[in-house]
Amino acid sequence: MTRIYSPFVVAKFGGTSVADFDAMNRSASIVLADQQVRVVVLSASSGVTNLLVSLSEGLTAQDRIDKIETLRTLTYGILSSLKKPDAVRLSVDALLGNISALAERAAVTASPSLSDELVSHGELLSSQLFTAILREREANALWLDAREVIRTDANFGCAEPDVAMIAQQVQTRLLPHLETAIVVTQGFIGSDAEGHTTTLGRGGSDYTASLIGEALNARRVDIWTDVAGIYTTDPRIVPQAQRIGQLSFSEASDMAAYGAKVLHPATLMPAMRKNIPVFVGSSKNPDAGGTLVCRETDNPSGYRALAVRRKQTLVKCRRPHAQPAVDFNARIFSLLAEHNLQAELVSTSESGIAWILDATCATSGDDSMLLESLQTKLAAHCQLEIESGLALMTLVGHQLSQSESICRDVFTPLEGYAVRMICHGAGENNLSVLLPGDSADSAVKMLHRQLFEQPEVQRYAS
Repeated sequence: MTRIYSPFVVAKFGGTSVADFDAMNRSASIVLADQQVRVVVLSASSGVTNLLVSLSEGLTAQDRIDKIETLRTLTYGILSSLKKPDAVRLSVDALLGNISALAERAAVTASPSLSDELVSHGELLSSQLFTAILREREANALWLDAREVIRTDANFGCAEPDVAMIAQQVQTRLLPHLETAIVVTQGFIGSDAEGHTTTLGRGGSDYTASLIGEALNARRVDIWTDVAGIYTTDPRIVPQAQRIGQLSFSEASDMAAYGAKVLHPATLMPAMRKNIPVFVGSSKNPDAGGTLVCRETDNPSGYRALAVRRKQTLVKCRRPHAQPAVDFNARIFSLLAEHNLQAELVSTSESGIAWILDATCATSGDDSMLLESLQTKLAAHCQLEIESGLALMTLVGHQLSQSESICRDVFTPLEGYAVRMICHGAGENNLSVLLPGDSADSAVKMLHRQLFEQPEVQRYAS
């Protein structure tokens, strides 16, 4: 049966795409140039989320004043460039007032729920300003609070969306407006069953766009950022990185999950469920092309990309000799489940278990917060060793398990690096290496040179 798609396109703009008035104006031009773009999902302006996270952690009075003034200056820089700033000034001032009040509360008692409420104001501000720009350019733009449609659980800082409820809310609260208006809403934020503000984790605006696209059966989801597509690795680390014209959902999903910052790790799941193509392009240069992520690509090469995920923590649990391995393993994984934590790159042996924990999802981005509540319980069952500040480098490719040259291609260039852990075999399309964080960039440069800057290496038997 052929799926019928709506004619609508959902367009998401990242922080650099709404960083200031000129960036917002360029992004508005992209929206207005395509009549099928009917939903716009916005991140906070570049740098704003970091300011708000700092405020949510509880600061001294002077530090609060300084950061709020920085935020006010940035916001008023955009507001003052509007032809009719008074049309949105009251809304902006109310949001800035909320930020100040919430920051004072956080200085007394910080909490994950308070943090989410405070941090959400970045997207609320950018979306109010962007709506005003569209209206000044004679578009019928409607501002919508994303918390009305993005329903989640109460896991503050990295909330899980309720897909069925989102579909229902999108159909009733968003869809009726799309024939006559461009709906502008916020990425990253949602609300739980009690109406409390939640966030989807760092970079969650991509996820919001994909969830809305799924609920609308959208024709396409466009992710506009500061680079023209997805590259073989981060071009800020390796200027020789090459843009990839097409990626399969599985390849792009692996890249996002393992640290490629162009997409939020969960972005592609909703698109995959409805087979909705996702386009990634640059709002600074929309004519430069980009990367199309879809179900299948033509003749994918063996090695596709290198991704890096920082803020990794290696946990080693040494098993007491008197305890059977089966009981020990069961108890350790039970403790992880109790704390709703996902262990990755798990390695077991007679002496114990080792795994990594990833701190990149949570809104605060605190490396240690994932382990704090676990350490006492784990230490009661084993000798515990913890090493933080590590980086996970992952090679993504096509049927890597079939390559007879992968060990030579990957590990020869990594001679001299202190590899902490290796994971290969659980998936067909990735190989991961855990390294000290301060050596990750040089390792990426070395491996990229070997795998992507020498064409003959890419043509292993695939």
